[in-house]
Amino acid sequence: MLFGRSAEIAAIDDVISRAREGAGAALVLRGEAGVGKTALLDLAASRGGSMRVLRTTGVEPESDLAFAALHQLLRPVAGLLDALPGPQREAVRGALGLGGGASGDRFLLAAGVLSLLAEAAAPDGLVCVVDDFQWVDRASADALLFAARRLPTERIAMLLAVRGDAPVKGVPPLRLGGLPEPAAAELLDGLLEPAAVEQFDGLPEPAAAELLDAAMPPAVKRELVAATGGNPLALREIVRRLGPGQLAGREPLPDPLPGGTRLFGEQVAALPDDARLVALLAAVESDLDLVLRAAARMGTGRAALHELEVAGLVRVEGASVRFRHPLIRSAVHEAAAPASRRAAHEALAALSEGDRRAWHLAAAALGQDESVAAALAETADRARDRGGYGDAATALARAAELTPAPRTRAVRLKDAATAAWLGGRPGQAESLLAEARDHAGGDRALEMEIAQLRGRFELNSGSAAEAVRILAAGDSLDMLADAAEAASYVGDTAAIAELGRRAAAFPEGFLRDVLAGIGLMLSDGTGHELLRRALDRTGELTEAAGFLWATAAASYLGEADLAAELAARAGRVARMSGMVGQLPVVLEFVATGERIAGRLAESQALSEEGLELARDAGYANTVAAHLANLAVLAALRGEEETCRGHAQEALAIAIPHRVGLRAGVAAYALAMLDLGAGRFAAAHDRFTAIVAAGPGAGHPTVVWRSTPDRIEAAVGAGDLEAARAALEAYERWSAQAGTAESRALLTRCRALAGAGPEKELPEKELPEKALEEALRLHANPYEAARTALLLGERLRRAHRPGEARPHLRAALETFRRAGAEPWARRAHGELRAAGESAEPARGPALDALTPQELRIAGLVADGLSSKEIAAQLFLSPRTVEYHLYKIYPKLGIGTRTELARLVVLQKAPVGGGGML
Repeated sequence: MLFGRSAEIAAIDDVISRAREGAGAALVLRGEAGVGKTALLDLAASRGGSMRVLRTTGVEPESDLAFAALHQLLRPVAGLLDALPGPQREAVRGALGLGGGASGDRFLLAAGVLSLLAEAAAPDGLVCVVDDFQWVDRASADALLFAARRLPTERIAMLLAVRGDAPVKGVPPLRLGGLPEPAAAELLDGLLEPAAVEQFDGLPEPAAAELLDAAMPPAVKRELVAATGGNPLALREIVRRLGPGQLAGREPLPDPLPGGTRLFGEQVAALPDDARLVALLAAVESDLDLVLRAAARMGTGRAALHELEVAGLVRVEGASVRFRHPLIRSAVHEAAAPASRRAAHEALAALSEGDRRAWHLAAAALGQDESVAAALAETADRARDRGGYGDAATALARAAELTPAPRTRAVRLKDAATAAWLGGRPGQAESLLAEARDHAGGDRALEMEIAQLRGRFELNSGSAAEAVRILAAGDSLDMLADAAEAASYVGDTAAIAELGRRAAAFPEGFLRDVLAGIGLMLSDGTGHELLRRALDRTGELTEAAGFLWATAAASYLGEADLAAELAARAGRVARMSGMVGQLPVVLEFVATGERIAGRLAESQALSEEGLELARDAGYANTVAAHLANLAVLAALRGEEETCRGHAQEALAIAIPHRVGLRAGVAAYALAMLDLGAGRFAAAHDRFTAIVAAGPGAGHPTVVWRSTPDRIEAAVGAGDLEAARAALEAYERWSAQAGTAESRALLTRCRALAGAGPEKELPEKELPEKALEEALRLHANPYEAARTALLLGERLRRAHRPGEARPHLRAALETFRRAGAEPWARRAHGELRAAGESAEPARGPALDALTPQELRIAGLVADGLSSKEIAAQLFLSPRTVEYHLYKIYPKLGIGTRTELARLVVLQKAPVGGGGML
């Protein structure tokens, strides 16, 4: 029976009830040792009725063994793996040692774990319980937390118990304190009932009878509760140790009362030598067979284990030996001399294999030992190959400590830093890399490798300007490329131009041509031939990073439509190849490309996914990128509060980190918010500030891509001179652009800014004619709608309402499909002013779908199965089916075929200088 936990039980019941109905959730039970977390987990496991229960417990001796906890948790449902999408299935098989192909991609693996849990939840739901989560190995913990944050559409209740302040990101906590005094008093009364006294270990019958006769006075109860803080374990264990006189208040209580490991210290100290030795072996190894074999090797065996069981200190569970409470293990460990601990590890290492052997050897080592360090490095390789980067980092860091050769130690520290970074632990990565730098010993090649990593770390989550400084010191083409990327994030055109000049000294090739071409474009505008030559080689590209450089080349040529297409290809390649943690960075550019293409819902879904992954990975600057993109999307939808919130959060990262590109996009979002609301003067001021912002606070690409919007704002604000000055700059930037969409945008800008009074212009250069020509050229439906709105406004004001209405109607329909409500309201207002009072008919109800639903609908229309969609979107197939179940009634349909007929994806080449 649990005393005083009604609120906690209600919270657990709520999580389980919601999961049963398909609205899964996770909860962290957080509290000190002995406060009752395990008892609540036991209760939770019994409250699900017909729901399946999966359970595991973190064990400190296994906390460095990658996927140990996951293997224990998922072993009962391994038979369901065939239901997973192929890449997820193979990643999980590899992690669990079931023969799958190791992907090395922790996001893919985590998605596979979520899918397997979702399969296990059929048909009645799943209660997933993890005790002592603070000791779960990092690879398992990362995968479980990934799943825990993505349960709202699953029939899964996940409950994690954590001791102390161990971090558990993204899962709501339920804090457990000691019992209130009335509940603690009930517990104490229950401990002196006959059934409870019978369980007191080793208590003689006369003493038991005396205890039963003892009545605990309220004053003694209050003193015990005050001294223990109401901790249930402490109350139970102390009562076991008190005599009848102390319980009855006739004798004083011990001062101080034992707590923590001291609760069991006397019991451990009283053990015979053989039993204490077996207890020590069990404290450093949970495998029963290994413990017994090591015990036999050291001169003892099963009889000593039996003594521990009789004393109530340990229990055998299948192939494992477990302590009754983790504090007993801690007490055993603390009581053992260091030499005894090393001897226990040495005996276990002699009988172990693989990762267990390596860790036991490391624990037994006295001083540096290359053979032990090499064994740990092999353990790290195995963990890394399966996506267990956090555990690989731990193994490599310990290997470095044991490595006698300074250069080898530095290499292992560098590799540990890389693993920590890919495992989403940037702070640990930076510390390890700093230590590696200290041990590099003047080795130039190694120092450059370390510097390149340091620069990449800075670029992802630190100062982009500092990343430029670090990376520009390199002399390889790869380091120059990284430096140019960092300078591009800052918006430092002088640095980009100089890096391009240095890159030009390398032999001709795709990357060299991109870097040198961009540098020339920024210095004297002559790099277009190099960029064209590089783009002609995109058919040779196989990696996402290459497609991102091609995206940059197209952008500097003024072809935002081609840039968006290449970014989308980078995203597809990244998902198929598993970019080992770089997917959130790639998604920055893919989401931006979708927005530039006018596919706002797709862009929203990508940035929401990228934001989650970036936060998981600890990539602060990528977080800023996705927040800035989400701010622009909110601006286009007219969601002022959301836009301002995302923009301010992005700026709070981008400005101190000198990420001018993302600061510029966030500022652009606020300008578009004003422009969409018709606040032309305010929008004009914001666009002017974007132009004036220097490196670290703004970006030339932001200036270029926002120019069509800046011209519209300037014209609306009555500043025709500023509009024409902006047009001149835009013409220079777009001089080498060859796509129809780039010409359409330039034509629209010329129509808005005008070259002189309309009566002096040739007929073909009149604004209406120019806007008609722009409409003919547009390939991007969203930008075409922007142009159609401008043309319809001019025609209506020129008293030609009949000609204006078709353009305004088409614009309204496009804006509504895109969810761009401010622009739709503007088009509707113009349409009414043009004499069309009836509400225009809306198209299919696709605009009723969420961004994720629209994304899934589009993939269904492309002919993908639920498994294939799940593999692409890091979802479970059941989650995909759940979304389809929600989509069908929204659209009034019932089959995939009908859905495919309704969905019209905009796959033509598109541009969008007016949308960053």
